[in-house]
Amino acid sequence: MNGELPSLLPILPELILAIGALALLMLGVFQGDKSYNQITNLSVVVLILAAFVMISYVGGDRQETFGGMFVTDAFAVFTKTLVFTGAAVVLLISGTYMKDNNIARFEYPVLVLLATLGMLVMISAGNLMSLYVGLELQSLSLYVLAAMNRDRIRSTEAGLKYFVLGALSSGMLLYGISLIYGFAGTTDFTYLADSLRTGTDAHVGVIIGMVFLMAGLAFKVSAVPFHMWTPDVYEGSPTPVTAFFAAAPKVAALALFVRVMVTAFPGLVVEWQQVIIFISIASMLVGAFIAIVQTNIKRLLAYSSIGHIGYALVGLAAGTQEGIEALLIYIAIYLTMTLGTFAAVLTMRRNESMVEKITDLAGLSRNNLPMALAIAIFMFSLAGIPLLAGFWGKWFVFLAAVQAGLWPLALIGLLSSVVSAYYYLRIVKIMFFDEPAQGFDGGHGKSISVVIGVAALINSPVSYFLLIMPLVAAAGWAARSLIF
Repeated sequence: MNGELPSLLPILPELILAIGALALLMLGVFQGDKSYNQITNLSVVVLILAAFVMISYVGGDRQETFGGMFVTDAFAVFTKTLVFTGAAVVLLISGTYMKDNNIARFEYPVLVLLATLGMLVMISAGNLMSLYVGLELQSLSLYVLAAMNRDRIRSTEAGLKYFVLGALSSGMLLYGISLIYGFAGTTDFTYLADSLRTGTDAHVGVIIGMVFLMAGLAFKVSAVPFHMWTPDVYEGSPTPVTAFFAAAPKVAALALFVRVMVTAFPGLVVEWQQVIIFISIASMLVGAFIAIVQTNIKRLLAYSSIGHIGYALVGLAAGTQEGIEALLIYIAIYLTMTLGTFAAVLTMRRNESMVEKITDLAGLSRNNLPMALAIAIFMFSLAGIPLLAGFWGKWFVFLAAVQAGLWPLALIGLLSSVVSAYYYLRIVKIMFFDEPAQGFDGGHGKSISVVIGVAALINSPVSYFLLIMPLVAAAGWAARSLIF
């Protein structure tokens, strides 16, 4: 320790988020749950302010602070922007649901802010210690969010399952970190990468530690075979919380996965590439085949998210800058598809109660054609139908895999896409060709309609001009900032 204070500029957005969360927590403590709307709106303002400071003042140049434990660069700016977007949108679409289910408590937006803070620390981790701190800050907030509706058995069960399995994954992750430190002598990503580059062969203890570390990270992104918690937690949690799980934490965990593998273990790319290929293939196949038999829309979306994690990991498996660029494009598009779909699920209310069966969408086109068209766009995009946004996401990850010589992986991804198209198209068929069921209740709020409309526009065929071209440029800029 040289006694000098670390620079706080790189961590300024995180400080804004931390101070904002604590201030809003105090406001909620004194004003109670009647301040829910006020705290939710202020939380969105805090998120926007932190994002603005990150883009305007911190920027995309590589900066380190706290002895290299916290790193910010273009990759961090790109992925943090997605996390900010996901968190803000989820807060905006939560209001009606939380009030209808009597869970509009001021803790909810504060917990979302704290979880987002953990995600930002994860994305900027430059050391295994800061990685763990960020991961646990996010996870502890998410455990509570899953059990937010504590008067409902399914919600408390979801929170308990997530906590128990999350604790198990944290144990594996910590065991991996201890092995890596024990055999490599450092937890710093840069020193770790240098020692593995200059050494002859990596010690087998480091490789085993890395595999345990990857197992913990695979749990966080719900990749197979560590996906078991996902369907139950998605189904049991309040729907806005499920939307949050499917959006921001997935982006943050994937970004962390990429940063750890690329910057800490570049010398072991052959070893970790095999593990990534396995969990990518397993996730794509499990997501494609098990979703076919689901009857609950939230469970179907859970298996869908497992499959999409498999597609995203195809980019990481390539182990190239083009692969990381493709992964970033994929998760950005996945975020828009997921937020739009869950916003649509939030409109599935009948007789003032939420309905979640896929058959509840029967004949929706005759009751509410704009909503049916929007959901159809999301389903086509999730399936990867050409010219929609989801198609371009898969196109770039499969192309990166082929360029890296992993054409069997790309072929398996293509075939699983064909299988998964079945259950997405089944929803479209139910909406447009089945006999109409009772219509859904109105009054779900303007913010949900706006999110659905914007997400549908982004995922429509015009996305190539609206989203894909600028997204490719931004993802390339972000991927180049990582040290390969």
